[in-house]
Amino acid sequence: MSRIDELRRRITTALGADVVDVEDDSAKHRGHAGARGGAGHYAVVVVAARFTGMGRVDRHRAVYEAVGDMIPGEVHALQVRAFTPEEWRQAGASG
Repeated sequence: MSRIDELRRRITTALGADVVDVEDDSAKHRGHAGARGGAGHYAVVVVAARFTGMGRVDRHRAVYEAVGDMIPGEVHALQVRAFTPEEWRQAGASG
């Protein structure tokens, strides 16, 4: 299973997410200290009803808890954009 697939699986399972979009941004960080060891840089968009009533920091914590032991060995950096389904609809996004 690829890292992207594993990130998607863990986040979906832990948060009951409706949408989990994972992008590998590692190529943008070539030569960066964290990238030299093989750990990647990823950007994720997560849409989950569980985020309702949660602030931004708590949403990010929930995503980081879901990927847990992948950091820092496999994932050096994780950019998180977290939405409730209603926020996602209001943004005009589709999954």
